[in-house]
Formats: sequence, C-alpha cells, structure tokens
Amino acid sequence: MAIPEKEYSKMTKKASPPSPKGINMIKAFLTGGLICAVGQGIFSLCIGYSVSEDNARTIVSLVLIALTAILTVLGVFDRIAKHAGAGTFVPITGFANSIVSPALEHSTEGKILGTGANMFKIAGPVIVYGSAAAVICGFIYWITVS
Repeated sequence: MAIPEKEYSKMTKKASPPSPKGINMIKAFLTGGLICAVGQGIFSLCIGYSVSEDNARTIVSLVLIALTAILTVLGVFDRIAKHAGAGTFVPITGFANSIVSPALEHSTEGKILGTGANMFKIAGPVIVYGSAAAVICGFIYWITVS
C-alpha cells in the first residue's frame, strides 16, 4: 500500500519534532572543546616530562582513544554523546567509538565472526572514502602546483 507523498510528509514531521538547534550547537561546542582541552592538557603534561612533541602528539591520540574505548564499554560515552551530539564525534573520540560500539554489539557472535567481522562496519566506509578523497585532493594539488 503506497502512502501519498503529502501524507507521508505530515507523518514524518509529526514523528520527528524539530530539535533545539541553538542548544545542541552550544552543547556540541562545549563538549568538543572539553575533549580538545583534555587533549591539550595531556600534551602539556607530556611536554612537561620532556617528551618530544611528536611522541606527545601520539600519546594524546592513544590516551583519547583508550579513554573513549573504556567509556564506550562502560556505557558512559553513549550517554555523553546523547546530549553532546557532534561534539563527541568530530574529534578522534568519535572514530574510537565507531570501532568499539559495533565490536561490543556483535561480541556474542564470537571473536572472529562477531567482533572481528563487524568492528569496522561503521568506521570502514569512513576510512575508504576518506582515503579516496585524500588521493583525489592530493592529485588535484599536484596538478595545480606542478
């Protein structure tokens, strides 16, 4: 049974009321800023212990990924993301969450066919299309600069 387009549009608007965009942007900005501030704090701490800048950057990434993975396993990250939205998914923490969540969801199916096969279900397309976009942009840059 086909539903007329106008009726479907009315049903959609009724089922999904508008979200408060202003408040959502503020929450995303503050949460993303807090994550970046934590990263900067870890970086400054590393520099304070005489770690090279390159190694400090690596440590920041690893710590943020590990914290996100732990918070995802504990169910805390999803509660934060529910309120913060894009603020949690734009930094590297979103990528870590996109790998850990499907792995947890499918862990009952076994290590290989559950966790291993589904781990990159969300992050895989991001890696593929991100890499493809980088190659295309690099090619365009090479042509225009050369």
